[in-house]
Amino acid sequence: METDRSAPADSHRARIITAAARLLAESGREAVSTRAVSAAAGVQAPTIYRLFGDKQGLLDAVAAHGFASYLDEKTDLTPSGDPVEDLRTGWDLHIGFGLANPDLYALMYGEPRPDATPPAALAAAEVLAAHIHRIAEAGRLRVDEKRAAQLVHAAGGGTALALIATPEDRRDLTVSDLAREAVIAAITTDAPAPAPPGPAGAAVALRAVLPQTSALSAGESSLLKEWLDRIARD
Repeated sequence: METDRSAPADSHRARIITAAARLLAESGREAVSTRAVSAAAGVQAPTIYRLFGDKQGLLDAVAAHGFASYLDEKTDLTPSGDPVEDLRTGWDLHIGFGLANPDLYALMYGEPRPDATPPAALAAAEVLAAHIHRIAEAGRLRVDEKRAAQLVHAAGGGTALALIATPEDRRDLTVSDLAREAVIAAITTDAPAPAPPGPAGAAVALRAVLPQTSALSAGESSLLKEWLDRIARD
């Protein structure tokens, strides 16, 4: 067997992540022990700690890798002409991803860590934020972007985890459809709507189109975003 010192660290890292992901998919999280992963990857156990810090660091890397691979395969995530319909598509893909990869999904969302959000969950949040922002740009968002994203995240994650926890022969996937449409109805309008009267509505509208202007410096733009977000939530 090739010794740890004879191969580059990135080669070891890739082999370890691949081995851990395979164990996770085949046998669940409990199978992803340091001993099992090191044996499957053909490396010594200390290599795992050197590259990932601890087991949680390895699990976070596995989740990030799995989610990135999933996104790479989903070419139909390319935006269409209807941002609300794209949100529906994104919701369905998210639920499908969770049901197809229950243990990986649980790594991302099953154990909330407010002080250290897993990298894969951060990547998913960026995808969601992009969906919400395009709805805002189209003038179809009822609430500010951050609140809309939080609602979709909470409802989508809860729905996926509830379905994962339900035996497959008893799952009712229409629950996902109902939850999706309830959330969409709560945060969007059927057609571009004028901003609600008052400073909060104006702040939401201006915040959505602010990236389209180049009149401000990066610092000025960041400060204005902070002010607009504060006004929108007042």
